[in-house]
Amino acid sequence: MTVLLRRTQKLATALPVSLDAPASSDTALGDWYANRVVVDAKPLLLLVSSRSLLAVLLPARDLRSVPARLAEIVGARLRRLGMRRAWIQAETAVMQPVAVAKTADRSVVGIMVDYAFSLPYHLHRGQWDETTLPFVEAQLAENPCFAGKAAGKCIVPRDATPELLASRWGAG
Repeated sequence: MTVLLRRTQKLATALPVSLDAPASSDTALGDWYANRVVVDAKPLLLLVSSRSLLAVLLPARDLRSVPARLAEIVGARLRRLGMRRAWIQAETAVMQPVAVAKTADRSVVGIMVDYAFSLPYHLHRGQWDETTLPFVEAQLAENPCFAGKAAGKCIVPRDATPELLASRWGAG
């Protein structure tokens, strides 16, 4: 099993492309897209699942270790979302190895741009810290997203994530 971490050009120096990257991930939530954003002069890492469009926000520190920490980061986010323990264990168990690749889906990149644009509205200047980030993640999970969908169809990350996990790892 493999998971792809698809990084934007901003992260090219910290996360060089893997030579043996597969075409896609073997996980329920698909590839994870990564971008560095700055809010209130503080750098953040924005990760987004390509299938559920679930967002993860964390301080942009030690970027080179993100591939090694990806399963842990995603597992923590799924716990905050209230996903079943069995689903979290199954999803994170197949998140090794992590291969780094360039972005491949412009609609997911567009969702990342939308999320990044909305962050200053959630993170008011001088009034937030790292403990605020999970609350913003929860708000982003409520956003209807239209990435790659026909008119009238959308993905709500809060709803799509358990559906994808259940379809891949079973209802129990």
